[in-house]
Amino acid sequence: QVQLVESGGGLVQAGGSLRLSCAASGGTVSSYHMGWFRQAPGKEREFVAVLTLSGSLTFYVASVKGRFTISRDNAKNTMYLQMNSLKPEDTAVYYCGAVRGSYAGANYYRAADNYDYWGQGTQVTVSS
Repeated sequence: QVQLVESGGGLVQAGGSLRLSCAASGGTVSSYHMGWFRQAPGKEREFVAVLTLSGSLTFYVASVKGRFTISRDNAKNTMYLQMNSLKPEDTAVYYCGAVRGSYAGANYYRAADNYDYWGQGTQVTVSS
């Protein structure tokens, strides 16, 4: 089974940028639908973005559209989340996840329960 390790989190001022990485081992990022979620204190895990297995489809939560970009580098076996114009409300622990199987429609990947594998998370803190 695939193991996922996130990195790249940190403390940044509002308006700044961060790039999160999700490195995979025991499997390849191109073999899974790969997503990013986040969880703020006292809140449920929230869908952020997904990149489908084919690499041709991406979906984002409305609050990050135009600011965040999900991508992957097959050669490095790593998925990324480029986050620009960060806001204090983006503060959360960010998790990457992987889903096996055929494409199941955009809404399927918005539900954390549908993910088969998770990383341990990386903290992102945006100061105002």
